[in-house]
Amino acid sequence: MTYTLSHWINGTETLSNSKRSGDIYNPATGEKIGKVPFAEQSEVNEAVAAASKAWPSWAAVPPARRARVIFKFKELVEANTGKIAELVTQEHGKVLSDAVGSVTRGLEVVEFACGIPSLLKGDFTEEVGTGIDSFSTRQPLGVVAGITPFNFPAMVPMWMFPLAIACGNTFVLKPSEKDPSTANFLANLMKQAGCPDGVFNVVHGDKVAVDSLIDHPEIAAISFVGSTPIAEYIYTRGTSTGKRIQALGGAKNHAVIMPDADLDMTSDALVGAAYGSAGERCMAVSVAVAVGDKVGDALIESLKPKIEQIKVGPGNDEDSEMGPLVTAEHLKKVKGYVDNGVDEGAKLVLDGRNLNLQGYENGYYIGPCLFDRVTPEMKIYKEEIFGPVLSIVRAPDYDTAVKMVNQHEFGNGTAIFTRDGDAARDFANNINIGMVGVNVPIPVPVAYHSFGGWKRSLFGDHHMHGEEGIRFFTKLKTITSRWPTGIRSGVDLSFPMMS
Repeated sequence: MTYTLSHWINGTETLSNSKRSGDIYNPATGEKIGKVPFAEQSEVNEAVAAASKAWPSWAAVPPARRARVIFKFKELVEANTGKIAELVTQEHGKVLSDAVGSVTRGLEVVEFACGIPSLLKGDFTEEVGTGIDSFSTRQPLGVVAGITPFNFPAMVPMWMFPLAIACGNTFVLKPSEKDPSTANFLANLMKQAGCPDGVFNVVHGDKVAVDSLIDHPEIAAISFVGSTPIAEYIYTRGTSTGKRIQALGGAKNHAVIMPDADLDMTSDALVGAAYGSAGERCMAVSVAVAVGDKVGDALIESLKPKIEQIKVGPGNDEDSEMGPLVTAEHLKKVKGYVDNGVDEGAKLVLDGRNLNLQGYENGYYIGPCLFDRVTPEMKIYKEEIFGPVLSIVRAPDYDTAVKMVNQHEFGNGTAIFTRDGDAARDFANNINIGMVGVNVPIPVPVAYHSFGGWKRSLFGDHHMHGEEGIRFFTKLKTITSRWPTGIRSGVDLSFPMMS
């Protein structure tokens, strides 16, 4: 039995009038399980109109009362974590344990948003001039939107809308059409939490919906996570209309392995970072830079048996450690990268292309792949694969390894594995990357710090969540005030100075 999704507009499920739609598949079996409508511009306009109507009254709600809605939402997500994870696994394919972990990561940002009364506090200075005080406030932008990717259908939306709404904005979410059901479930929980109608809306769709949000004059800001070409497109088109844009793009995350690294700990970390969620993470480590051939040889020797033990299977099987890829098209793309790596001369140590699971022959599975002797000129080094493919690159020394990382077009995340504090400190200070781990393979900041890369991994001035998230979803206002005291100084046409 298949299902058909609706939009969520003005606090209720809203049937689509569009004649365009997309199919939803279970990646574990390859079966079509549902249908998602692709919104026309008129339906996006309807969602924005609902958000616009709701905004003045929501912005006027005291932050402490807005926080109570977010607190209640947090409780409901906690109570329904299992159901949300099952939805994620059903439509995305990742194993349940990974799905649960992603919901928990999203909840950390929800918890951060619960502190909005203190997070919105401004500064106050008394007597900046005789009888004059100055203070600042942070005020909401209005109607804002989020466009989110397929790989984290619960976590990434929860990195956006709870904080935006807590700040006093209203929100329109356009989730990925590949696994859209989670967004509707979260919208229903927001309704149960007491979120007023129109404050949180969900419209499903493709490029028509995206362009409608970008071009809509009442959308003040857009937060996006996805590939670099789309991130750049949204940033360029959105800023041309005067919008504030935060667009997170692709990645090619390197881990530098020093000669003094704990190889057993390092290989454990790399296996989890490269193959968790089948490599469909923007923070996945896809390149390990071994400093010296001895390190490279030892790393391969340590990695190979551990990778071979990874159990690939359907996400709802509790024994599975790695599930399928999200779509048949993406499976074909990832296999094509592996083909290309072989053609360009990289050594394929482990080949997962011919994995065949009995009973799941139509699922979108590929086994873990491991390359050695990869060079910076190869396509598998240059481009984001977004699959379970780890490439080992060999550098003769530390300086060459750092240069290699810094010269790559992406600057999302990186890590160094070493026992040397001096090397770790130098790496952290001089690497041209937004998020750095020291013996930590996936350095995703906690919710009260901010997430974001550099170079072509981020378009815009603000990172996600944490204090940067507050700044993105608000605008600063500074008030300078004086009250009549009976003192008269006369007309003064000179530049105002607080003396």
